[in-house]
Amino acid sequence: MKIKVTLNREIKSIEINPDDYLSEVLRDNGCKSVKRGCDKSTCGACTVLVDDKPVLSCTYLAARAEGKSITTLEGEQEEAMKLGQLIVAEGGDQCGYCTPSLALTAIAMKRELVNPTEEEIIHYITGNLCRCSGYVAQLKGIKKYMGVE
Repeated sequence: MKIKVTLNREIKSIEINPDDYLSEVLRDNGCKSVKRGCDKSTCGACTVLVDDKPVLSCTYLAARAEGKSITTLEGEQEEAMKLGQLIVAEGGDQCGYCTPSLALTAIAMKRELVNPTEEEIIHYITGNLCRCSGYVAQLKGIKKYMGVE
């Protein structure tokens, strides 16, 4: 079956199987920033934006994306670079496996929340697991990105 989606601001018609998950469909279509972690929606590595909201794509059936706008890190390079530089400046970069999902979540948060508190930021990014850091440096970088130092 075919679905029609807007993928990173480009209209696409994509051939899928009815039981395909969005994460694999996206990876098969060149979006290598979408990572596989747990395949159970618990680690956040597969986070993408569907209609500008963070979604765990490893358990999201691709057929549900019909007619929707999907954004991966490949479609947010400029914003991701701004955020990434702030996280690196705080020493919050390590292996980088969680970075695409964390960046997309922070980008969505910046578009949704105005002047969030630290508690609201922590709540918003909860679910994006990082096995390398203690989140302190990442949080500092995200706060600077949000403009709420």
